[in-house]
Amino acid sequence: MTAVITLTSENFEEQVLKSKQAVLVDFYADWCVPCKMMAPVVEAVAERYAGQLITGKMNLDENLDLAERYGVQSIPTLIVFKDGKETGRTVGVQTKSELEKFIKERL
Repeated sequence: MTAVITLTSENFEEQVLKSKQAVLVDFYADWCVPCKMMAPVVEAVAERYAGQLITGKMNLDENLDLAERYGVQSIPTLIVFKDGKETGRTVGVQTKSELEKFIKERL
């Protein structure tokens, strides 16, 4: 079972904004090669931080309203939300250690 949840416009408020835990949201698209490169990194980080962090993937093409709402202009964009507010974002391909450092600073 994957540690990554699928986020949509319909469940975003409940799963992310109302979450008691920090949430990492991966804005991606199926056609995006850098996003495909990030997928195993996001999966690994999700497993590593299970219990401390919720990790979700948001398909940009299917949820343009949220991408626009959060000013996502390039993908992959990863945003950490805590208590319903954005606490940080990173854009582009990251190594596992870079992404872990980014997350640790925001938990």
